[in-house]
Amino acid sequence: MNPLEEQPGKLWTRSFISLTISSFLLFLNLQMLLSSFPAYVKGKFMTGDFTVSLVTSVFAISAIATRFLTAALIRKVHRNVLLFIGVGIAALITALYIWASSVGSLLVMRVGYGIGFGMASTIIPTLVSQIIPSRRMGEGIGYFGLSTSLAMSVGPMIGLNTMNHYGFNSLAMIGALAAVLIFPVLLGPSSIPKQLNKKPSGSGASSGGKAVKQPFNMKLVFPAFLNVLLSVTYSGLLSFIALFGQSVHLEQVGLFFLFNVITIIIIRPISGRLFDSKGHAAVLIPAAACVVASMLVLSFTASIPMLIVSALLYGLGFGAIQPTIQAWMLRSASPEQHSVANSMFYNSTDLGVAIGALLLGAISSATGYAVMYRYSAGFMLLFLVVYGLVQLITNKLSRPLTNRETSL
Repeated sequence: MNPLEEQPGKLWTRSFISLTISSFLLFLNLQMLLSSFPAYVKGKFMTGDFTVSLVTSVFAISAIATRFLTAALIRKVHRNVLLFIGVGIAALITALYIWASSVGSLLVMRVGYGIGFGMASTIIPTLVSQIIPSRRMGEGIGYFGLSTSLAMSVGPMIGLNTMNHYGFNSLAMIGALAAVLIFPVLLGPSSIPKQLNKKPSGSGASSGGKAVKQPFNMKLVFPAFLNVLLSVTYSGLLSFIALFGQSVHLEQVGLFFLFNVITIIIIRPISGRLFDSKGHAAVLIPAAACVVASMLVLSFTASIPMLIVSALLYGLGFGAIQPTIQAWMLRSASPEQHSVANSMFYNSTDLGVAIGALLLGAISSATGYAVMYRYSAGFMLLFLVVYGLVQLITNKLSRPLTNRETSL
């Protein structure tokens, strides 16, 4: 019997754990190489910052386009088929990176990798969101999102150290292995819930049994926009922190990701429970302020202690904001729209990474890496201003309605 059927309100089921581990391995595969590509491409092909940023941007754009297609295909094609195809493509192309002989061939591979990653990163969170009890959505997404945040913190550190000591070829093989390990995790007993391990029947059903097209949910747009702004700052870290470390003569700049993960682990469960009890404002405002402070400290960093302070602050902010936005989007969507909500969430992440790589790459070329990180802080100030204004407007619009209703 499925454990979910025995204990409907249980969060830590075998299915939840297996999917969370799979998410960690998938994003570990991504992050180990994403942080190392800029230095690798610049060193091997002797390119400028803008060309380096294309390696990140073309992957992100490819993943975004694939998620839109996957959200449509999930109504017609078995989810398991799409998931395993996506993981297989990601693993294969990761191994093929070592044969890239030019920037052009590498960019083609990055497009292919974006397709595989886009498919897998849409299916896994969709399955997870459908097995988390609705009353524990914030907590559940907080723990599930910890897998992504851990990978985003540990992955770059592993990637940078592996490439420095063993070279890019070894890194590519380790990355491919991480993706391959997803198969035994998901193929284990009861890894995918029985009620989800079935052929799709459409996004909805009419009385005649035909699929009903779900209208676009406008409530998803605003949190997705906020996630774009956050992801721009993360793009600046992924794409340029290794080069920034070289410019300020910090050999152990990878420590940023090690200390970053410490506060992420601490804040994830706290922010999830806070969202469930107090709402997103209680999480997003202080967390965004932490990211602003982190980027400003990093821009003036000239020593390891300052780097560590910046990392701890970024972990607090980023580790709280990302799961809160994802849980907010899932709460705003019906169960039938969870695949769309997850697709928009991850698309907004990749869009922010793509925009950040191109925009911050141009800024760094013109001003230097330190000034670039001050611009990153500006994106989070914009986050705070826009969020605050929308909250004020929403509260003012809802207050007269409440007064009229009580008078009646």
